[in-house]
Amino acid sequence: MGYRPGTELFKKKWLLKVSLFILVLLLGGLVFGSLASGAPVGNTLGLEGKLGAAIAKAPAGTGAGQIDPNAPRGFLGIPGAPKINPILAFLWAVWVGWIFSTVGAFGGIMAGVGHMTVFGLGDYAKGFKKTAPELNKILTDCIRMANQWLVGLSAAISSLNYLKAKRLAWPLGLALGLGSLFGGFIIPIITGGKISFSQYQGWFGVAVFVVGFFLLYETTPRGQESKKAAKAAAQAFEKSVKEKSAEQAQGIQVTKWGIGRIEFSFFGAEFGFNPIMAFIGGLVIAAISSFIGVGGGFLYVPYLTSLVGLPMFVVAGTSALAVLASMIMSIASYLNFAGAAVDWALIGTELIGIFIGSMVGPRTQKYIPDIWLKRIFVVLAFYVGLGYFSKGFFGQAWVPM
Repeated sequence: MGYRPGTELFKKKWLLKVSLFILVLLLGGLVFGSLASGAPVGNTLGLEGKLGAAIAKAPAGTGAGQIDPNAPRGFLGIPGAPKINPILAFLWAVWVGWIFSTVGAFGGIMAGVGHMTVFGLGDYAKGFKKTAPELNKILTDCIRMANQWLVGLSAAISSLNYLKAKRLAWPLGLALGLGSLFGGFIIPIITGGKISFSQYQGWFGVAVFVVGFFLLYETTPRGQESKKAAKAAAQAFEKSVKEKSAEQAQGIQVTKWGIGRIEFSFFGAEFGFNPIMAFIGGLVIAAISSFIGVGGGFLYVPYLTSLVGLPMFVVAGTSALAVLASMIMSIASYLNFAGAAVDWALIGTELIGIFIGSMVGPRTQKYIPDIWLKRIFVVLAFYVGLGYFSKGFFGQAWVPM
């Protein structure tokens, strides 16, 4: 018995056949697309080192997580990568240089925010997490090192400016810096090519968020009570600025040298530290900051304000000197051992902005009250930390970023 056209049974059977045909086409398309996306680029596209090798293994195509050899070249010369506006890069670098040279920290954090979010490199690197894990990790190393180029120059300029103004506790900065050489050397060797972008972004947020809580405590009455010497020195310094008296005459003066204790004064207040403990502190801080791909100022600041009790007017320069040492070593390690690449056009543009911001920072810092410098740091720490923590570990930022 056949099925006559127009009958209900005939219609149902016809719809079933059409549905099966469409399903087969869809499955075939998925299989073909999967096979096509798995076809590698096959060559380095003229890019050298580990980056070029990772490009050759990445799938060719025009979709997310793929490399289109015919697309315009962007970051690091990669076809299809974000092409960063040089004016935006310059202006952001000015901000990075200013914030680092003013607060003594957060330059690397702000550099990371620029590279990851403002310039769109974070989402681009994350897109290769499943399709080309090796490229994902190489791009992560490149972003980590790019942050450090900016912080390194800012640290060098800031150190010289604060030393000239006698607001750099250079014995303490040297002790921290010597320790940071070891931390900055070993971490790129251990972690280079092994950290995915999501992991990096998440831990980046955790570190910043924890420090934000720590510094928030210092702005409370109880936290301020334990910093009487720093507060007295800060008030004396602020008074001298208002009265336009000779600031340098009361600047950093080393009063005692010793293997177990070094002491110095700043505007009538006495401070001291154990150089051995400072060396160890520098090593640990540099290791953490090198892993996160920042300068470490966001850790040096609470170390110097809490454990040593320095006022913020001294912290910025002292932190800069320690950061400078770790940046030189960390960048060298990323280049020679991790195989990270440098986008020289982008870095060159940013370094010009860093120079300008870093020259302005020390000259404007003295007009901002000590407590407000900390509050600026706390607000930035909470916002940035929460955003990257949530985006790195949960896939979505809980605050606008």
